[in-house]
Amino acid sequence: MALKLERFVCPGKGNGLRANQRVLAGELLYTAEPLACCVSSQCRNVVCHSCFSRHETLLRCSQCKVARYCDVTCQKRAWSIHKRECKCLLSLHPRIPTDSVRLAARIIFRLLCPSQMTPQLYSFEEHESHLCDMGEEKREGLSQLSSMLQLYLKQEQPDIIQKVPSFDPISLLAKVTCNCFTISDAELQEIGVGLYPSMSLLNHDCRPSCVMLFQGKTLQLRAIRDIQPTEEVTISYIGVLLPTRERQTQLMEQYHFSCQCGLCSTAELDPLMFCGVKEAWTPMKEAIPRLEILQTNGNWEELLQECSSLLAPVGGAVPAVPDSNVYRLRVTDLAFDACINLARWETALAYGLKTLGPYRQYYPDPHPAHAIQLMRVAKLQHFLVHLEDAQHTLRLAYDIMKITHGNEHSLTSDLIRKLEECLAEMDCK
Repeated sequence: MALKLERFVCPGKGNGLRANQRVLAGELLYTAEPLACCVSSQCRNVVCHSCFSRHETLLRCSQCKVARYCDVTCQKRAWSIHKRECKCLLSLHPRIPTDSVRLAARIIFRLLCPSQMTPQLYSFEEHESHLCDMGEEKREGLSQLSSMLQLYLKQEQPDIIQKVPSFDPISLLAKVTCNCFTISDAELQEIGVGLYPSMSLLNHDCRPSCVMLFQGKTLQLRAIRDIQPTEEVTISYIGVLLPTRERQTQLMEQYHFSCQCGLCSTAELDPLMFCGVKEAWTPMKEAIPRLEILQTNGNWEELLQECSSLLAPVGGAVPAVPDSNVYRLRVTDLAFDACINLARWETALAYGLKTLGPYRQYYPDPHPAHAIQLMRVAKLQHFLVHLEDAQHTLRLAYDIMKITHGNEHSLTSDLIRKLEECLAEMDCK
């Protein structure tokens, strides 16, 4: 397949990628394998460390007791990468280093074998560390990670860091922090982190021209609108469900730039995000970090109780905080997730339906998050035998997914199968 992207210097942004031909919405622009990647610590027991597929039961590496695999085939396929890491993990057992330390170590192992590296539009050495832009606290954090990285690598080969040309562990960790991508599963849940050097050239826009999705650990870059020749290709580094100031703060803290995109310049979504009585939605905003910890820890009953309490109407019939308020939407989403995990299907559907209107408002362009939310609701409608509603919701999801995922993606195939089941059941009624 001819390369549809080219590197260029973007005024005011530095390096970037642009289309070298006309690209249509839904077109696959680029497919990339990582220079290095690792499964996130929080998912290490349920995600295969080779193919990155999710399973409840996996084989465990008999030596380090950390890495897990679907089967012997996946284990053998991963061994060339894991054999060095295995010694490092074993030396620190039962401690497990952070994701950034494990990823940095895997990058070093790859840099020591240049013959195994494929040509890229952007080399690892060219990546920006942004160390000069970081505050003292962040640099101190990187220094601590550097000490952990060197301790982690010591068992495998004491002088391994000296064997990598022009290597500075703090600079490497800074590059990892600024340039790695979150690897997500079909439902956009984080399962790992990886470095994809060519894709690090992509600049940010809060309303981008492309989205990135994963099949296992393979990254796919797909256009969500038509792109003209020489037009810059962009992605969004962060989620859109954040007010302008919060997006700007996150981008500055993690990526060290101030976004000047149209959505940030106009702050057009902020009135919708902040709709309702401030005194009523402030407790929701303040509760979200605590609720997300409950979600991460799987405390579903407690999570649902707290969400239900926050969402319960107070006083009159008209809620003080409309469903479109971004903090109420987040709490509703968390309640939706809790009900699904608690198998409370009717309540889950009620919460899920409340999110669809706001999702349409916040994702006016084709966006995978909107498609997946529609698909989750449709599965509940189908399970509860609301067949006409289910087929309608599935069709809405497909209209988005055929652009954001493409018809070859495994999730699109699942959606089509679900729609066929639904239509067949309707015909039998």
